Amino acid sequence: MSPADTARLLLLSSLWGFSFIFMRVAVPEFGPVSLIGVRMGLGALLLLPLLASREHLRLLRANARPLVILGLATAALPYSLLAFATVGLEAGFTSLINAATPIATALIGMAFFATPILRAQIIGLTLALAGVGVLSFGRLDFEAGGDGWFILAALAATVCYGFGGNYSRTHLAHLPSRVLAAGSCAVAALALLVPSILLWPAAPVSPLAWGSALGLAALSTAAALLLYFSLLSSAGATATLTVTMLVPVSALAWGVLLLGETLSVQVIAGMIATLLGTAIATGVLRLRRRRTLSS
Repeated sequence: MSPADTARLLLLSSLWGFSFIFMRVAVPEFGPVSLIGVRMGLGALLLLPLLASREHLRLLRANARPLVILGLATAALPYSLLAFATVGLEAGFTSLINAATPIATALIGMAFFATPILRAQIIGLTLALAGVGVLSFGRLDFEAGGDGWFILAALAATVCYGFGGNYSRTHLAHLPSRVLAAGSCAVAALALLVPSILLWPAAPVSPLAWGSALGLAALSTAAALLLYFSLLSSAGATATLTVTMLVPVSALAWGVLLLGETLSVQVIAGMIATLLGTAIATGVLRLRRRRTLSS
């Protein structure tokens, strides 16, 4: 990987890691649905000019139905679920649960998209699931004041991402990346328009919350997607998988520095197991087979 690609990778992980900080700050005032409505609406406005050519518009119209499914599965639903999760969970903790997305992608691919799972992936998935179990241990309380529903919301978001990733690879692989990015943002914005208005907060939103919402839309959505697809084209799939490992580390660091969140032994142990398992499952970290010497 070139130095320029390495810089893009670190910047992308920081932007996506910061999205959990933006949500943690803005959700209490906007509410989950209205915040994501703002995020997707502004993100779509920033990305749609990329589809100014007739060919891109033709592709958008010709693939409207699968783009609707993709926009709901990879943007409107998971972003809203993660925003809800940050109501009760620390930003770093939510990002670690979200790091289990490759687990959901592999399991859904095997169950519904005829995608085989290799032996190394099984080992990695098992380790990553154990890490999620460590993270959630003692916190799956569904009574008032408990974290259970917030953790389930974060896990449900990974299922949405897992389905969306498999669906995109199966039905939309022929489309340019800018059509996928702008189209899914536009669909999510339209889907959340009415719910966002109905659930709009009665009290005035503070400048800090508005700034976080704008940062979420401009930096962690529009800029991050453009950076992601640029990195994908120049550095390939390995960089894409590597950023999955870096985003939780970035979110944890920003959470400690800016929000005063703490790192417990439980979180550190769960983080190590989850990220190590995800690295093995996605092939970022490869297991070596022992070779036997013939006599």
